[in-house]
Amino acid sequence: MMRPAGQWLGFDFGLAWIGVAAGQTITGTATGITTLRARDGIPDWPVIDQLVAEWRPVGFAVGVPYNMDGTDSEMGTRANKFRKRLHGRYGLPAEAVDERLSSREARSHLGLQGASLSRARQADIDSLAAQLILETFLSQPV
Repeated sequence: MMRPAGQWLGFDFGLAWIGVAAGQTITGTATGITTLRARDGIPDWPVIDQLVAEWRPVGFAVGVPYNMDGTDSEMGTRANKFRKRLHGRYGLPAEAVDERLSSREARSHLGLQGASLSRARQADIDSLAAQLILETFLSQPV
């Protein structure tokens, strides 16, 4: 299956916060755009509706955290459920991206190895993690 060319939205799924990034297939680059509040993994769908209307993506890339041995994790199951809901709600491709270490990598990029973070710094991590997830997806061969 060919990956549709154009704008994609990437998501770093979490139970309390969901990082969002936008990126292009042409350049293979992405930028973190926001972090959304979620309640037990359920996002504020009208806010996602607004993002979809504004960015007009051709598809979604959702980070799925597998266990280090490659098996499904509980959080991975929930991220896949979110991914399937994106596809069902908008009728666009919603691809899973292995994101086992994206938040750790985002912390490293920001120079934040400590456990205590302000909400603003956590939002930076979530949106950067979404950016890394989307860039990973965009760099994969079709």
